[in-house]
Amino acid sequence: MINEHWRNVRKVLAVRLDNLGDVLVTTPAIHAIRESLPDAQLTLLASPVGAQAGKLNNDIDTVITYRSPWMDPWHKLAQDPEREQAMIERLAREQFDAAIIFTSFRQSSLPAAYLCYLAGIPLRAAASIDGPGSLLTTRHKHPERMMHEVERGLDLVGALGMGTDDRDLVLDLPASAFDDANAFVERSSITGKRPLVVVHPGCSMPARTYPAEMFADVVALLIHETQATVVLTGVESEIPLVEYVRERVPLPQRERVTVGAGTLSFGGFSALVALADLVITNNTGPMHVAAATETPVVALFALTNPPEQWGPWQVAHRQLFHDVPCRICYSRVCPYQQECLTLVTPEIVVDSAQQLLAESKAAAPSLSLEVIR
Repeated sequence: MINEHWRNVRKVLAVRLDNLGDVLVTTPAIHAIRESLPDAQLTLLASPVGAQAGKLNNDIDTVITYRSPWMDPWHKLAQDPEREQAMIERLAREQFDAAIIFTSFRQSSLPAAYLCYLAGIPLRAAASIDGPGSLLTTRHKHPERMMHEVERGLDLVGALGMGTDDRDLVLDLPASAFDDANAFVERSSITGKRPLVVVHPGCSMPARTYPAEMFADVVALLIHETQATVVLTGVESEIPLVEYVRERVPLPQRERVTVGAGTLSFGGFSALVALADLVITNNTGPMHVAAATETPVVALFALTNPPEQWGPWQVAHRQLFHDVPCRICYSRVCPYQQECLTLVTPEIVVDSAQQLLAESKAAAPSLSLEVIR
């Protein structure tokens, strides 16, 4: 039963200010809010990259984009109090009845809580191990056990009496997204070629990034073993990385490699993932896109954070890492030799890929590469 203070709210702000994957793993909790408060207007406050997922979520009515200084790991934001004042004023004008602040295990919810407090939002709920004073009207503490990030989000809204039986990640792809993906497929002359494997070698955190040379070896070996067609994907800033990986793939395998970096919208990329037979990627947003589109995924998962907490959610997958004494370091840059990833050989990756391809082929009939809506 919904908490009595929350039962009659009409405008709810869901706050998730970090990255794309973080927003995606929060979508089951957002769906629980929507199911529990079907008549409420639901707004997501997200970073520019996270907002991409929010805009493809039919549970969300409006997305507000905000680059917050406390979610700025590389210190790229200049000090600009007017930016924060403007956001406080924007949120105040919206006259939200309530805010639910989602954070990961190592993040404090209190800066966002203070933002909402200053905006005059009367109900403010979040998990916090710090003393929040009056910043939170509902302070939640998660159970002291390992929980997946999806479960943590559901646990928070559950404390308010909100729940859902649908625990899938939410990514609602419109027809235009598949049009974008199909246009790319046609331009690249890969229509009908199976298996189609999306390989995403980039990641915003160097410590979580499988070496580019090893990605190239994975691609070459995968093509040799399976005759796969490979699309290398990435955002515009990752084009040099993707080109580097492709150029290191020897001929004739390179002829089956297509570069898709910087050419697709987020929706188009997500639709391409939905059409693919397999995704190979680091622990980064596309891993969660694969989970949301139910595409099998090989996740090269650096042990910077717990694999049980951040792994692919409810999708066929292989989560690959080599156990190391420095596991769960939360480092952005590895101070050692990145052994948790570099000891995962290309042969191990391709063997896992072949297993997933065989399992998915046995579970479903083969498909030609054409638009599915």
